[in-house]
Order: sequence, then structure tokens, then C-alpha cells
Amino acid sequence: MEKATARDDSSSAGGGGELDHPISVFLSMERQFEEFRSQLMDSGSIRERIRSVATEMESALRVMHACIILVHQSVPLPEVLKKTKAQIVVLRDLCGRLAEILRECPGQYYRYHADWRSETQTAVSLLAFLHYLETESLLTHAEAQNILGWDALEFGLDIEDYLIGLCFLSNELPRYVVNQVTAGDYDCPRKLLKFLTELHSSFQMLNLRNDFLRRKFDGIKYDLRRVEEVYYDVKIRGLAPGESNQEQSA
Repeated sequence: MEKATARDDSSSAGGGGELDHPISVFLSMERQFEEFRSQLMDSGSIRERIRSVATEMESALRVMHACIILVHQSVPLPEVLKKTKAQIVVLRDLCGRLAEILRECPGQYYRYHADWRSETQTAVSLLAFLHYLETESLLTHAEAQNILGWDALEFGLDIEDYLIGLCFLSNELPRYVVNQVTAGDYDCPRKLLKFLTELHSSFQMLNLRNDFLRRKFDGIKYDLRRVEEVYYDVKIRGLAPGESNQEQSA
């Protein structure tokens, strides 16, 4: 009887252990998923705030785009520049708000990057176009980052976003050169051809691994070809500055 009782006690103890083990596993799993739930809620909250700012950026960029495309019409350039620059203040403020949100989660830049990268690329293209209209030169990465109010050490401008923005700028230039020639600026094709040729050559120095960026870069050569056609058409017609004088001298 004593042996039987001992076996029963041993069996009961063993059975309890087997039951305790699944319970402990379940509690451990529950704690893990509770942590996941908390992390996902925090991440979702941050993402919603980022998207809210990105939506405001998109609206500001639409207004900015509406201002700058007036250059394709008969609106004087100084007026176009003034209206466009007025929107930079709004854009810079929104970029500052975006940076503040990301400072709350250091090291998570690329986790949320997709939520604002499209707006950043558009911003770069518009700022680069504005810069070209003023200086006939390329807006550098550092200059674009400074205009947006970002700091490379904390919240910088992604290089690929900058490059894609330049590709978008290139897409706008063939339309610009045609309208400028129509308005009587026959030297514009020569300047734009030089600018786009240098931009295209600079891109060729890069080993582009981003498929979207590589496709956008391929588009620059077509923009270059269209500008080149306008340039040669103006030159053949003797409308380019200096062409008429050269023909008379000949």
C-alpha cells in the first residue's frame, strides 16, 4: 500500500508538472504578443501623424507647382519666383514638423520613409526648377536639404530622393524650352542643352541599384534629345544668338 501511495504521489507530481509547462508557455507567448500589440499601436500612431503631415505637404506642393508652372505662360519671371518662394515657408514648416515626429523614434528613419518620400521627391524637383530659373545652375543636395530645414546628422534628405527629384526636373525642361522659344528666347535651348548634358553625364558616374531611379534616369536621355532637337531647329533657322551675324559675315 505504501508503495502504491508513493507511485500515486509521484504520478500526481509528474502530472502537475506536465500541466504547468503548457501554462507557462502560454503565458510567455501572451506576454510576447502583448508587447507586439503595444509596439504596433505606437508604430501606427506615429505613422498616422507622419501621413497627416505628408498630406499637408502634398497640398502645399500642389500650390507651389501651380505657381511655378506659370513660367510656361506669359507671366513675368520675377512674379513667378515671388509666388513660388512664398510657399517655401509653408513647406519648410511642415518638414520641421516631420523631423520632430521622427526624433521621437531615433533610428527608425527608413521604417517610415515610404510615408513621405514621394512628397520629398516632388519638393526637390520644384526647388531645383526654381533654382534653375534663378541661377541656370543645379541645386545641390546640401542646398536642398538646407531649404527644407533638415540636418544631415538628425533628419537628412535621402540621396535617392534627391536624385529622383532631379529626374523629375529633367522631365519638365523640354516643355520649358519650347515655351521659351515661342516667347522669343532663342538662347534658352543652348543653355538648357548644356545643363542637361552635364546632368546626364553626372548621373552616368553612378552605379544605380534602385530600379525606379534607374528607370527615371533613363528618361533623362529622352528629355535631352527633345531639348537637342529644339536647339538644332533654332540653329538651322538662324534664330540662335550670333547665327545671323555669322551668316552675314560668311
